[in-house]
Amino acid sequence: MNLAAATNENLANISNVLIYSSMAVYTLAFLAHIAEWTFGSRSKVGRTAAALTTKGTSAAAAPAAPAVTVKKAGGTAVLERPKVVTRTASGSRDVPDGPGAHGGTEKGDMYGRIAVSLTVLAFLVEAGGVATRAFSVMRAPWGNMYEFSITFSTVAVGAYLLFLALKKNVRWIGLILVTTVLLDLGIATTWLYTDSDQLVPALDSYWLWIHVSTAIFCGAVFYLGAVGTLLYLFRDSYESKLEGGGTPGTFAHSVLSRLPSAASLDKFSYRINAAVFPLWTFTIIAGAIWAGDAWGRYWGWDPKEVWSFVTWIVYACYLHARATAGWKGRKAAYLALFAFATWLWNYYGVNIFITGKHSYAGV
Repeated sequence: MNLAAATNENLANISNVLIYSSMAVYTLAFLAHIAEWTFGSRSKVGRTAAALTTKGTSAAAAPAAPAVTVKKAGGTAVLERPKVVTRTASGSRDVPDGPGAHGGTEKGDMYGRIAVSLTVLAFLVEAGGVATRAFSVMRAPWGNMYEFSITFSTVAVGAYLLFLALKKNVRWIGLILVTTVLLDLGIATTWLYTDSDQLVPALDSYWLWIHVSTAIFCGAVFYLGAVGTLLYLFRDSYESKLEGGGTPGTFAHSVLSRLPSAASLDKFSYRINAAVFPLWTFTIIAGAIWAGDAWGRYWGWDPKEVWSFVTWIVYACYLHARATAGWKGRKAAYLALFAFATWLWNYYGVNIFITGKHSYAGV
């Protein structure tokens, strides 16, 4: 046996322990996020924001002035004004962003900070699990669906934490993200787990580092965009109901009044999808080059190739729709969600249910 190609079982076992440990920490982060939303629901700021939304969404009236809250910082009164944004997708509503999951309460904010801290810890533990998996066989840690899944969730959380580090208003993603990561890791460890081993010959190439890593990164960022798009649809319905004089349910009001405005969510999703689309284009091109090296042809209508191209087409249609007068707002949002659904099908469905040259080993 070639010792250089042997599997380091000790590192492989450490990787498994780290992945399960990260799941435990993510669970604690999930509970902290629940506490953040729970205590934040008691906030007067949230009710004020909702009242402002009702006033500010009147088509005939001028934009309402944002509420002003007063905090004390070292004995000095500091005025904090919610950011007012103007809808860019459809309509002309001027609506303030909600106060966030913490709802403006100190206790809610405390639990939110704990949740973020636990998410950072879980990310580091999971990243350690991915790294030790790679070192156990001295190769890229995405040679099968299990490895792809644990790397995907790691990158998604890493992208979220990077946005937070850049002072972007994305803490509202935290609860959904942690929940999804736990689901992803649960599926990976339960149904997709594959023992650490060497690559099948077709994957043993430096293109594995280039092509698959960019595919994982694109998918992780597309996921964040999809979350923003989904929440945009809920928040848009909430604002429309208030604009029409309706009364949202207590739960819907408690949650949706604290989210960023529909305009902010729409802008966030669009910018993310637009930014990562060129990289997805590169992913397909890199895959074609790798296919030429491995199989002697650049394109063979393999299921993975076809669905990667379908995903590209749908995202291209979405970006084009945003520049077309009749396809803004909710219509474009539905198209964006459909685009991410094609990516998900390419991620799970093609590998598991369809046989092709791209089917991962051990699945």
